[in-house]
Amino acid sequence: MRLNRSFISGIRATAFSRVLFCCSAFGARRQAARGGRRCLGLICVALFLCITGFKAKQTKPMHPHSAFTLMDRPEITQHLFHPIRVAKNTPPAGAVDIDVRREDGAVIGCRLYSHATTSPTLIFFHGNGEIIPDYDEIGPMYVHEGLNFLVAEYRGYGWSTGTPLTSTLLPDSNAVFLALRDWLRDHGYTGALLVKGRSLGSASAIDVAVNHSDAICGLIIESGFAKTLPLAKVLGIDLATMGITEEQTFNNSGKIAQFTKPTFILHGQYDQLIPLWQAETLHAESGAKSKELQVVPGADHNSLIAVAGPLYFQAIRKFVEKAAGIAPDWRERRRQFKARQSQAASDGTP
Repeated sequence: MRLNRSFISGIRATAFSRVLFCCSAFGARRQAARGGRRCLGLICVALFLCITGFKAKQTKPMHPHSAFTLMDRPEITQHLFHPIRVAKNTPPAGAVDIDVRREDGAVIGCRLYSHATTSPTLIFFHGNGEIIPDYDEIGPMYVHEGLNFLVAEYRGYGWSTGTPLTSTLLPDSNAVFLALRDWLRDHGYTGALLVKGRSLGSASAIDVAVNHSDAICGLIIESGFAKTLPLAKVLGIDLATMGITEEQTFNNSGKIAQFTKPTFILHGQYDQLIPLWQAETLHAESGAKSKELQVVPGADHNSLIAVAGPLYFQAIRKFVEKAAGIAPDWRERRRQFKARQSQAASDGTP
């Protein structure tokens, strides 16, 4: 199956404003001196205000976190989050569970599907209707490609405690990332670190990437969104009528412009929940010098792996190797190709 690329260029414009000050005096001869003194006084006051750095009183815009608190209303969260609560199951062979405790007492579960301590690690934030056990069959496929795959949960999902809220989503994601980074270091994992987000998880991944760019070498977005307001409308929420602007929401397109390291965006051709233009906008706004958009023909929001098959994991592995600077040279690629041929022959596969 062939993966297509789409490219969009963005144009930005900046406007400048200028403030002019003038004064004039007029009057009869007896008022000339008085008018002159008044004008001189005004000029002196103006100079004093400029020197002392006087600033006109301005109305401060609402901080984004204030908007997140507004978005904690039930009529919003019931559409944004679809938590499934389950008891902790037994991890697959080679996987290990990690619990992250937040300062308010909430415990967020995570699961690492491990390949090797020297292999690159993907810290993954999943979609709003998924939980860790959904990846118990997918995780080993990343391991097969030589990658560590670490799934981070959200509060209220799976066996994690607490209630999912818009105002805690990004703070939790950043705290979980730092805790997982420290856990990996303390347990001898030395490979490169990347973040990946799918659907709602794209907001977490982009926010973490911007805030902790020094700790990672790349970003992967799958079925992600650039603009929150159009996505909210698809979900049945009109944030604009609530007085909430794009800048006061997740603002993925604004944030991704600040991330300059390698970025890989995957999207389904027929995604109806988050249309393809959202991925194209993320690609166009991305500040990365090395960025790639791969469109999976025939795939929708939830079927990228089913449609692309092994090519999905191979494409991610190749990006990770390139971003981490460990891509094999042509000799190593030839050796690997011959090894795969030999393995296929011994398995009796064409």
